[in-house]
Amino acid sequence: MNLTIGIDVGGTKIFAGVVDSGGRMVEKLKRSTPAASPEQTARVIGDAILELLGRHKAGAVGIGAAGFVDSAGSTIVFAPNLAWREEPLKKQVEEHVGLPVMVENDANAAAWAETNLGAARGYQHVVFIGVGTGIGAGIVINGQLYRGRWGMAGEPGHYRVVPEGRLCGCGNRGCWEQYASGNALVAEAREFARRSPGAAVRLLQLGRGAADGISGPEVTEAAREGDAAALRCFEIVGRWLGQGLAALAAMLDPDCFVIGGGVSDAGDLLIGPAQAGFADALTGGRYRPQAEIRLAELGADAGLIGAADLARRSFDLRPWPGWADPWRLRAPPRRRVRHRAKVRRRDA
Repeated sequence: MNLTIGIDVGGTKIFAGVVDSGGRMVEKLKRSTPAASPEQTARVIGDAILELLGRHKAGAVGIGAAGFVDSAGSTIVFAPNLAWREEPLKKQVEEHVGLPVMVENDANAAAWAETNLGAARGYQHVVFIGVGTGIGAGIVINGQLYRGRWGMAGEPGHYRVVPEGRLCGCGNRGCWEQYASGNALVAEAREFARRSPGAAVRLLQLGRGAADGISGPEVTEAAREGDAAALRCFEIVGRWLGQGLAALAAMLDPDCFVIGGGVSDAGDLLIGPAQAGFADALTGGRYRPQAEIRLAELGADAGLIGAADLARRSFDLRPWPGWADPWRLRAPPRRRVRHRAKVRRRDA
């Protein structure tokens, strides 16, 4: 199976692409997400797949979506930015397109892509952090995706770092993503502009004269111009990001962090403060190896490419239809390796 189709479902856009076995994009489509209607969303996904199948012979589909995906890789249990609640997306899309489908959390898919095809090639213990509107994450341990017992691991954006802090969309207060995400960057810039308009002249210019007109791209543009207010916003958010990475290092001890998502396009404006915050907050930092902190290489396509690659690996050794164990489809295939008189099993 040389070609698979990857889908990246966001709150406003759906990207569908044909990906070869080396992770190269053959063709890519974009559609609007009818976020208020799960049925219409599944139909748009299915129609995009059928359009691609009209030009390419693909053997499976991987869907990456922001939300909680069950351990069988079939149902979106909860998606904060879409109307999915216990939505059987795998079944819906399979019936629409006639191909095997697996569903994965989008950050998990991006983590898989960056570990195998991107910035973390050669590393076995990787944490991918997607810094966008919020914070998504994917965890790779010993070269395998870690999903937890229920398939819902990798949500550090909702770890509470400030008790009774800022209200989060998840309903709690003080979540990490309220201090280290794209929304946090915009909130810092707008608050600064309201509090000190004389020191935020460039930000206000880019925001068409109003603090509420300032968005992420404007903060990045001003910072690249050397604007002190914008640089200060990146310093605050970047340090919060680094402190969160230090907490993850204390728990997981990875050898590489990969920073992706839309805010990562700012490059060193974000990574520099993050590295400083990480070094300051890392427990026993002077006495232990420190994880690499790298920018993602695959950009906005990481989730799509990762979903396609996971689908290819999941279904390579399974005929369609007729498999019986959905959990087996959630890991890369395994093969036998003979060592002298013993037969051992190891990950392929």
